[in-house]
Amino acid sequence: MGQAGAQRLVTGTWRRFMKDGRCFLDALFQKKWPNIRDFFLTSPNASSSPASNQKTPSYSYVVIGAGSAGCVLANRLTEDAQESVCLLEAGPKDKWLGSSRLSWKIHMPAALTYNLCDDKYNWFYHTLPQAQMDNRVLYWPRGRVWGGSSSLNAMVYIRGHAEDYNRWQREGAEGWDYEHCLPYFRKAQCHELGENRYRGGSGPLHVSRGKTNHPLHKAFIEAGQQAGYPFTDDMNGYQQEGVGWMDMTVYKGKRWSSASAYLRPALGRPNLKTEVHCMTTKILFDGKRAVGVEYVKNGEKKRVFADKEVILSGGAINSPQLLMLSGVGNADELKDLGIPVIQHLPGVGNNLQDHLELYVQQQCTQPITLYKAQKPFHMIKIGLEWLTLFTGNQIHLANVFIHPDVFTVLSHYNYAKL
Repeated sequence: MGQAGAQRLVTGTWRRFMKDGRCFLDALFQKKWPNIRDFFLTSPNASSSPASNQKTPSYSYVVIGAGSAGCVLANRLTEDAQESVCLLEAGPKDKWLGSSRLSWKIHMPAALTYNLCDDKYNWFYHTLPQAQMDNRVLYWPRGRVWGGSSSLNAMVYIRGHAEDYNRWQREGAEGWDYEHCLPYFRKAQCHELGENRYRGGSGPLHVSRGKTNHPLHKAFIEAGQQAGYPFTDDMNGYQQEGVGWMDMTVYKGKRWSSASAYLRPALGRPNLKTEVHCMTTKILFDGKRAVGVEYVKNGEKKRVFADKEVILSGGAINSPQLLMLSGVGNADELKDLGIPVIQHLPGVGNNLQDHLELYVQQQCTQPITLYKAQKPFHMIKIGLEWLTLFTGNQIHLANVFIHPDVFTVLSHYNYAKL
């Protein structure tokens, strides 16, 4: 499916979202957010104005969103002791409430399905009905916790095909070709197999090889080779196309999220301030310059200012949403909603695209799957083993990676929900 196909599939654009006056992504089972203007601009649980008896804090940088990008920014910016950073996150920490112990729901690799079906760490978004898919509504989980979606995903570490980056360069994105990007991939990575031309060996992001001796995975790879795909021993290396084992962001039996790799090592720095359970409602402007942020915490509206920059890292959904609520977007639509226009920028909130994931289920002729792991006794056994030893059933992936006119990954999953 090319770009045009993706545009046809994702028809619920931000324009429609804002005109509907509601969040175009609704909660799965029970709750639907109220009118977006009421929820964000005049929250019934928030005071009408920031507390006036407290001094408004100021930092060099204010980073909105402690997700995959926000954690990196918080770490890198605070490497300079002369700079200060305030990191705001709408969700909680990736730990047990009031404890320094990591949440097993996030850090236990085999428990990933819990967070995909639970709104504690998840925005629980749903699309509008998709006309090209018989008006189906698609579930769209996004992380709402330290680490963002890197705390919810399947922990697959796979880079884009080299040709993707080279095409960016040809289309005008100077400096974004593969040879320019590769050193930064290597710098970020600490691969368990060590450093080479394509892998890093001393970066903060731990990566392990998801290889397993499970007979189903071996059968999947053999089937791929029989279908004509070459075997590749590193899908992020010299030969990306082919069938082989996937790399995973797992370290010593635990998920290694952006929070694990970047945020946690920086928490002890005195120039980093982190805030959780903060719903950012507006970016504050002085003319055309962003100077601060307004947010709600514990029902109270607060403000924080940035001496240098406000950095928005809320993801593909929340970042344009917050820009529009702050007056940056299509002027006509903002005026219809009563939002003062700071900058007419009609592209904000439009052209949202994503890819689909399709599952093909097959019945196994032998009792060698992880089906038994779903039984209560086995679930308890697996959970206790991980809590005490950080070992046990994990997700292992065997994949086919091909690059025609569109990036394609065909994965074989063998896991059980705990």
